[in-house]
Amino acid sequence: MTAQIPNTTNRWRCGGCGNLTRFDVTRTRKTDEYWHFDLSGEPVIESTDVKAESVETVTCRWCGRDDAIELIDRNDAAVAEDPAKD
Repeated sequence: MTAQIPNTTNRWRCGGCGNLTRFDVTRTRKTDEYWHFDLSGEPVIESTDVKAESVETVTCRWCGRDDAIELIDRNDAAVAEDPAKD
């Protein structure tokens, strides 16, 4: 499964147990980084530019399923958390 990364308008939800908050994520990133070494040789990454990123797997931390993760609208998640908001 290749999952889409959530943004400001959506989020992940486990369709198996309803979890909205805890996921184990395996992802691959290709980045350009600017490394600055101090005089003792300790590095500090001062800037990172993400060139490409893909999510390989998303697994629910609660029930362990990786086949039920779905991307939902954040407003739908608020209703799921508090049925009184209907």
